[in-house]
Amino acid sequence: METKKTHYRKVFKSDYLGTPDLEEFIEEGVDLIFTVKEVRQEIGVRVAGKKIDANIAYFNEPIKPLVLNATNSKTMKLLSGGSSFVEDWKGIRIQLYIDPSVKMKGEVVGGVRVMPKSPSIVNKKPLFTQENFEKAKAANATIDLIKQRYSITDENIIKYREYVESN
Repeated sequence: METKKTHYRKVFKSDYLGTPDLEEFIEEGVDLIFTVKEVRQEIGVRVAGKKIDANIAYFNEPIKPLVLNATNSKTMKLLSGGSSFVEDWKGIRIQLYIDPSVKMKGEVVGGVRVMPKSPSIVNKKPLFTQENFEKAKAANATIDLIKQRYSITDENIIKYREYVESN
């Protein structure tokens, strides 16, 4: 059995989506396609230990919000049909990826980018969350059956098994 690896930056506990989070999703087989619930301009928000003014995207899916830097904000404008207004970015489906060439303060550190084209949703499976547990248990759904219809994290596999055994 392969041991799950831990990204060195995971220990720094960011409240916002970052490269380690995407790497974890990729390892778990989670699609990196998400739907923007809303984007808010937040003034004086603390990000990576500094207070900044930022556009922050929140998602319908249960993931951390994403701080939209200038590059990702320009991509969101493109995906919204050219609107510069963050309120118009609600409901946009985006695909995230890790760009290893992202620089910060002149140093190549890698970072999260928004794909500059709308994602294909043909094969998109919804994420299996704890809200699905009761219904799945009532249907006697196994993990294999769940995986046919949903993307499921390793953490939720364990939690679902515990739920089934305890109820």
